[in-house]
Amino acid sequence: MSDRKNLIFIVDDNKDMRLILSDVLRSEGYEVCVCSSPKTCLKEFETMRPSLVLLDFKLPEMDGLELLKELKARDEDLMVVMLTAYGEIKSAVQAMKLGAFDYVTKPFNNEELVLIIRNALKTGSLAREVASLKTRLEQCRPYPEGVMSDSPQFRQVLNQVFLIAPTDVTVILQGESGTGKELLARMIHDNSSRRNKPFVAIDCGALPETLAESELFGYEKGAFSGADARKEGQFELANGGTLFLDEITNLSESVQSKLLRVLQDRKVHLLGGKRDFELDVRIMAATNVDFLSEVNAGRFRNDLYHRLNEFNIHIPALRDRGEDVPALASYFLGLAAKEFRKEVKEFSCEAMEVLLNYNWPGNIRELRNAIRRAALLEGSDQITPAALPPEIVKKTMSLECKELLGTGTSLNKITRTLSRNVERDIISKALSETKNNKTRAAKMLGIDRMTLYSKMKLLGLG
Repeated sequence: MSDRKNLIFIVDDNKDMRLILSDVLRSEGYEVCVCSSPKTCLKEFETMRPSLVLLDFKLPEMDGLELLKELKARDEDLMVVMLTAYGEIKSAVQAMKLGAFDYVTKPFNNEELVLIIRNALKTGSLAREVASLKTRLEQCRPYPEGVMSDSPQFRQVLNQVFLIAPTDVTVILQGESGTGKELLARMIHDNSSRRNKPFVAIDCGALPETLAESELFGYEKGAFSGADARKEGQFELANGGTLFLDEITNLSESVQSKLLRVLQDRKVHLLGGKRDFELDVRIMAATNVDFLSEVNAGRFRNDLYHRLNEFNIHIPALRDRGEDVPALASYFLGLAAKEFRKEVKEFSCEAMEVLLNYNWPGNIRELRNAIRRAALLEGSDQITPAALPPEIVKKTMSLECKELLGTGTSLNKITRTLSRNVERDIISKALSETKNNKTRAAKMLGIDRMTLYSKMKLLGLG
């Protein structure tokens, strides 16, 4: 199989659509291979490796989602853009979950299509540069304080962070509140060539609509009543460095429009000013909602979304990477013990069971706050459930634990029972994560395979 730079496959059973797309792409200088069916596409794929595939949903033999799975199985880094009718938006979102880069709704705007393709090719090019960037990535490590992970989901996020850090691509960070979007944005900045320049973070959700424009772009003295002095906007303050726009989907339509113009022209015009000033700033944006849903609902500009979406990082919720809880909890405990000058050093088995079984709707922020509270309240050298927030304990306390506490069972026996249960749960999760591969599970748990077999037999796990 041979690589051909900027070769694009068009997979559509409609002859007129293939012709239109071919003309548009060839006029932009791309090499094109047209395929009328999935069978043709897969056959050509054996001899040519395209940089990108434009893939229609409705095809003979198999639908677009099935073909997408086939293509990604053969090349997981392949960039795929789906072609969809308006009524197939749900399928398009499903396609993106399966690895498609983006989708275009028919009838499409030529300029929008070309912009999406450029962004996709740029992202694909970055992925292919992973090997050459490895030396630089190693120079970026160790990870900053507070960033540790045993979960493959978050390790993938960290790999993406260090992949794009040396570049200047615009980044969207998506994840629930409390997942650490700003921390990761700072990591990207700190490992970039702009590390010695300003990192400016602004919460767009906290900006009153009437002040958003002046806060972002600034104004000259006398620009309006009350403008007694020149005000630097956040763009100007971040010039040369990085501007992090948190909760960007809260910006009004008028501010979105001006932001799009700034990104296109790379210039900022202060209110009341007589000239523009050149802008050299890297943009990172974040949101805790589904960005595409906001675009589809008309609350966020489609063209601005695609201008920002050069690279997209999804940060998993803490409940989806529970294996990271012990390391994060221990880290936060160390910070809190130092802050409050306490001798507390570790968690009891009961307390760790509570932390592992809770779903953490507030994510890392909620975990950090729970540990700080516990460290402040705890009177011994171990965090116990009594020191944890009652609402967390109430939701996670197992029925067995409640029964044990109600029978007069000794503390030592309760501790042994709960410790056994925690160990069983952790080993079960490791086996599930590795699809019952005991060698990998043992490695994940930091023990040898014979020790794992012994513990499994002792705990009744087979």
